[in-house]
Amino acid sequence: MQAVQFETHGDRDVLEYGEFPDPEIDRDEVLVNVKAGALNHLDIWTRRGLPGVDLDMPHVPGSDAAGVVEAVGEGVTRFEPGDRVCVIAGKSGGNDEFSRKGDPTLAPDFHIIGEHVRGVHSEYAALPAANLAPVPEGIDWETAAAAPLVFQTAWRMIRDRGGLKSGESVLVLGASGGVGHAAVQVAAHAGAEVFATASTDEKLAYAEEVGADHTINYEEADFASEIRELTGGRGVDMVVDHVGAQTWQSSLKSLVKGGRVVTCGATTGGNLETDLNRIFWNQLTVIGSTMATPGQAEEALELVWDGTFQPRIRETLPMSEIKRAHEMLENREGFGKVVVVPDSEL
Repeated sequence: MQAVQFETHGDRDVLEYGEFPDPEIDRDEVLVNVKAGALNHLDIWTRRGLPGVDLDMPHVPGSDAAGVVEAVGEGVTRFEPGDRVCVIAGKSGGNDEFSRKGDPTLAPDFHIIGEHVRGVHSEYAALPAANLAPVPEGIDWETAAAAPLVFQTAWRMIRDRGGLKSGESVLVLGASGGVGHAAVQVAAHAGAEVFATASTDEKLAYAEEVGADHTINYEEADFASEIRELTGGRGVDMVVDHVGAQTWQSSLKSLVKGGRVVTCGATTGGNLETDLNRIFWNQLTVIGSTMATPGQAEEALELVWDGTFQPRIRETLPMSEIKRAHEMLENREGFGKVVVVPDSEL
């Protein structure tokens, strides 16, 4: 088969699209004929190399994909050939206290397909049946591929971990990205007043289209000062910060006393300075969140399938143009998700 791959960590020039051994399925796995995949910033970090993550090379990246079941292992009863499916990329062995209590994201062996093990930016992928969700007829492959990771992440982060309630206010940073544009929609669906930041007027207009009530161009203004002005000096109840080092101090400054910041990532770096005086004096809460449980992921996807949530696709490219796809993410070009399609599907 043809697959996106790299043999060493580095810049975009390490990426190739070429021949790769066909996958073989185990008894609990499903062979998926991939129709579309989607990129996340996780793919950038994986390509560059993550501390403590030692990959088998060559590595196939990609945590998001959708396609048709080609074959199933003898232990699989949930799916059969011809079924339409998408990938839920978080995985644990299930033999730990957290998985037994219903939250495998806290398992010591929790890992992500495409980050820690072989991913799905390829013509075919062998995946555990437990890491697949059904895709209804009528849902296009680009939407099915683009939705899972970002909407499950935003759903768990805002609704389950952050406990956002109707009538509260929330600031979503980086609203033009994958998680950002999903978080705007999840927060609006929860009945919150949504503030969003982005770097251009075009991106801010897109954020308004998907549910933002107020927008701030962070290239032209300090967003913490703008939040104070827009809220009459109060601040917001919650900040969704997946940006990291560049925004952390301003995120804390944007919160009302007793507010909370929830984070699922650090695209500008995770080694940051923080203001403990502000945290304890204002009684702020810092909440981490990673991916979602299978049940939370499917809750979020049901709202994609019925049209409540809409993944925005900034561009669809052949997998052979994977270097350009990575470039779009690194340069923050456009709004929403970048989708890649196996060249054989075009």
